[in-house]
Amino acid sequence: MEIGAITFFVKDMEKMVTFYRDVMKIAIEWEGGVFTGVQLKSGVFFNLCQRDALNMSQLTYPRGINGTMEISFGVPSPEDVDKEFERLVKAGATPVKEPISQPYGLRESVVADPEGNLLEIVAGIPEES
Repeated sequence: MEIGAITFFVKDMEKMVTFYRDVMKIAIEWEGGVFTGVQLKSGVFFNLCQRDALNMSQLTYPRGINGTMEISFGVPSPEDVDKEFERLVKAGATPVKEPISQPYGLRESVVADPEGNLLEIVAGIPEES
């Protein structure tokens, strides 16, 4: 099996489309409906679906920051992790984990989108020669 799509079930579609289109720079096109999606360069689809459109009353959703999953966004350099973290927080994302260089060779940070979904910003740390 391969991952074909990642879908966030959202409460406020307009707010989430605005965040992912304008802040995260994902080329989402939305015509005001209950669903939108875009195929990323990797071939995986990134989708947003209005929660109440599912019509499945047995589903529940976390409140606050959702610690059940995260999506990682790679950036070109460790310095870009810091820049993107600051940019995203200024644009309204909630800071969760300040940028840190890990002993396993990654610089990473985590923010939460407007509905509390975790977004990791990560880059490899070049090895010293």
